Amino acid sequence: MAKIKPSKGAPYARIMGVGGYRPVRVVPNDVILETIDSSDEWIRSRSGIATRHWASDEETVTAMSLEASGKAMADAGVEPHQIGGVIVATVSHFQQTPAVATEIADRLGTVKPAAFDISAGCAGFGYALTVAKGMITDGSAEYVLVIGVERLSDLTDLEDRATAFLFGDGAGAVVVGPANEPMIGPTVWGSEGDKSDTIKQTVPWTDYRDGTVERFPAIRQEGQAVFRWAVFEMAKVAQQALDAAGITADELDVFIPHQANMRIIDSMVKTLKLPDHVTVARDVETTGNTSAASIPLAMERLLATGQAKSGDTALVIGFGAGLVYAATVVTLP
Repeated sequence: MAKIKPSKGAPYARIMGVGGYRPVRVVPNDVILETIDSSDEWIRSRSGIATRHWASDEETVTAMSLEASGKAMADAGVEPHQIGGVIVATVSHFQQTPAVATEIADRLGTVKPAAFDISAGCAGFGYALTVAKGMITDGSAEYVLVIGVERLSDLTDLEDRATAFLFGDGAGAVVVGPANEPMIGPTVWGSEGDKSDTIKQTVPWTDYRDGTVERFPAIRQEGQAVFRWAVFEMAKVAQQALDAAGITADELDVFIPHQANMRIIDSMVKTLKLPDHVTVARDVETTGNTSAASIPLAMERLLATGQAKSGDTALVIGFGAGLVYAATVVTLP
């Protein structure tokens, strides 16, 4: 019986560089209030969101990804020809096939990398990061580009009082490469499909195509059910990720949760009993909920503003439609 040779990958993987792109247009709550009966005070108190970015026609999923990826590769000191994999996490690229990752890889000047998309909602970045880590450690790639990108303004019903103010657009990217010590911890991930109705697209694309419905599909969610699940169940997952990495809350430097809602973030901080010295990402205030892009965008801003620094230990957790989730501890680039 023939034996398969062991892989020659690196013993560990790490995030080497990060980049982000936010569309030029900044949309304050006043614009949202033109189509829903609400108030700036109500939106801020319920979500913590004051502004969000909406993409122009030119700021496509591909265009935003290229901007973020270029910054991430420059930050990592990695050239396009060194990239062996491109993974794009998104739910808002409307061309079903081919994967947008293939176009991005080509336009970046990479040389025949593995390239594919992942649809895992707001946990997409965590899923993609975990896959990239596996590619590095099994030797199938030396460097992998992970992109989280969304144009959720295309999937927003501006007349839905419960969701019209939530979503924004943008792209975040990281380069994952080899390491000689653990710098990306074990991932705690999973799904709860029995709760899939709490966050979902209103109707299938085929209903719109066939004229069964007149309104373009949009994202709907049951706010209270999602809030309870995120606060109570995801805090448990976050703690499991800390335990899996052998890290205590006291040893943590930074907490980067999915930027869904400021109340969810603050409640998770309280439930996890994070010490005051832990820097908490609150990018949602000016960026809104950007789904798969939210964690890398928040990471990039914390590092750019000096609120976090290279070498800090960070807990990241994404959670959303599916319902799916992914949490891990990383060393910041």
